[in-house]
Amino acid sequence: MTLADLRPGQSGKILKINVAGALKRRLMDMGVVSGTNVSVEKVAPLGDPIEVRIKSYSLSLRRGEAKNIEVEATL
Repeated sequence: MTLADLRPGQSGKILKINVAGALKRRLMDMGVVSGTNVSVEKVAPLGDPIEVRIKSYSLSLRRGEAKNIEVEATL
């Protein structure tokens, strides 16, 4: 399952980031690292961007970026 598959109110644990290079470094610098809990706060009407909460702050990600982040859904 990917971060893009989660609906508002759902949360999960980041398992893997499936990109390389500058994008991976940028995501990691923003706190998107394996083992971190993430929750989806809201999704824009057309599905892009997705607002998530990682650690103690909100982050907006494009749907394409969120599709590259594997998560394990939690209750």
